Amino acid sequence: MYTRRSFLRNSATVVGGATLAVLAGSCSNSGFPNVKTKGNNSENGLNFNALLNQYRSELLDSVVPFWMKHGVDWKNGGICTCLSDEGEVLSQDKYMWSQLRAIWTFSALYNKIERRKEWLDVAQHIFEFAKKYGRDEQGHWVFSVSKDGKPLKGATSIYADGFAINGFTELAKATGNQEAVRLARETYKNVRERLSRPGSYPTEPLPIPPGAKAHGISMIFGMLFYELGQYLNDPEITRAGLDHANQVMNVFLRPERRRLYEFVRLDNTLFETPPGRTIVPGHAIESMWFMIHIYRQLGDQKRIRQAIDCIRWNIELGWDTECGGGILLARDAKGSFWADKWDTKIWWPHTEALYALLLSYSITREPWCLEWFKRVHDYAFSHFPVPRYGEWYQRFDRYGKKISNISAMPVKDPFHLARSLIYCTGVLKQLAS
Repeated sequence: MYTRRSFLRNSATVVGGATLAVLAGSCSNSGFPNVKTKGNNSENGLNFNALLNQYRSELLDSVVPFWMKHGVDWKNGGICTCLSDEGEVLSQDKYMWSQLRAIWTFSALYNKIERRKEWLDVAQHIFEFAKKYGRDEQGHWVFSVSKDGKPLKGATSIYADGFAINGFTELAKATGNQEAVRLARETYKNVRERLSRPGSYPTEPLPIPPGAKAHGISMIFGMLFYELGQYLNDPEITRAGLDHANQVMNVFLRPERRRLYEFVRLDNTLFETPPGRTIVPGHAIESMWFMIHIYRQLGDQKRIRQAIDCIRWNIELGWDTECGGGILLARDAKGSFWADKWDTKIWWPHTEALYALLLSYSITREPWCLEWFKRVHDYAFSHFPVPRYGEWYQRFDRYGKKISNISAMPVKDPFHLARSLIYCTGVLKQLAS
């Protein structure tokens, strides 16, 4: 089995290259009955069984144990997310955004990997903390609380409400928890009303420019409303999710320009001045696998094709061909939140790209998906994993030097990386079979 450490020690990885020497098997067709190959085809030469073992090991032997050991706060409730790479608790303040995302992760581990009671216990433990301390008197989810739940910062980000819906839906799938269902429904109704008034809701730490609407809103609430509606068999909630998904595909995505913009005007027209030209490749890639999940359920092949094409445009746009590979955080970022950090290389776009590329390959069997997957995999696994402790470093500069300050918020939470590994494991099982 390829564990994280044996892989890092033994692989002949070339950063930014298109080869995975350890995981590339011989170029025969044996072992991959579901993969179309043409003789000596290097694009399809990956050993999916070895990749499955590696990704499962990274998840279960490194990432999850890090959080079980260092994160879960059994004494005060919830989970500590202000952690160093070595697992030291730097602050016991608890960001509700991260509490709610952790509920999703531990519930999804139970639902999608193994039915381990210890994971469900963690999800339920964090849920009880969030239920007790997470909302204000208007029913909005707050930004942060103290270690024992005292308010520190109020409802400054509607994205927290989205992660509440996400976490509670996944927990309900695991347990049938009717309190989680009730809170998810209440949050949906509260958010739906606020979203009807653009500019009326805060979005910390990602401000929306005046006169604009944000791709992030439609991307996140499209996916989360749709999943909640499907779980509850509620056509109204499902339609609300699809309305936001169609905003992503019809308004923010511009195929004629091969771009997915972070902001457009309220009348759906494009800005021609900063920050309206901002592109965040990792965000676009994440958004497009969200869209694939939605439109696959609807059987909409045209939308799926558009999403896969957009994944390719953004991996090509974001890849740093000048400085050793890796995905740059943003392009054309002048005047935006990303202006002073556009050339950093952050863990989460790489995790999103790994899953999006495997998912795209599983649907299309197009060689470019695996070619780019190899490049992203090589860069990610040669830079981000933290030796000895588990989890991943968060940020590097363009030249590969670790940046010590944390991205966006002072947290390290069990979400992007764990989610990617959970979903990659699912696709790799399919490909390996």
